[in-house]
Amino acid sequence: MTETRIINLPKISDKRGTLSFFENCAQIPFEIKRIYWIYEETLSEEARIGYACKTTDEFIVALSGSFNVTSDNGREKSTFSLNRSYYGLYTPRMTWLEMCDFSTNSLALIVSSTGHVTDDHIHDYDEFLTLKGKNDERIEH
Repeated sequence: MTETRIINLPKISDKRGTLSFFENCAQIPFEIKRIYWIYEETLSEEARIGYACKTTDEFIVALSGSFNVTSDNGREKSTFSLNRSYYGLYTPRMTWLEMCDFSTNSLALIVSSTGHVTDDHIHDYDEFLTLKGKNDERIEH
């Protein structure tokens, strides 16, 4: 099973500055189908965004500012601080994510393995645990 993990991105520096990038399947383990971002007009230090995706893998980068992401696979939780644009957090499908502690001017870039499908998102943690348990049972048998 694939786990949530930090992926370091290429970093090219010279006297003009630093450039980082990612490409389909080269740095991240999926083909990009959708890109979206969350920014300060909707964020505050108190904001807490919780969700899971049934069929979508995601990669999250802090392009500006910082925030924390807690990843929960239904059995254990890990918290990652995203505060640099040269690495990001890979999160596989059926992982509960909570994003919080957004600094001023935060910009979270999220790339997804699928296009937007409303039915793919789970916004209730108990529903996530129920579905996760059913998925794990299918995998084990």
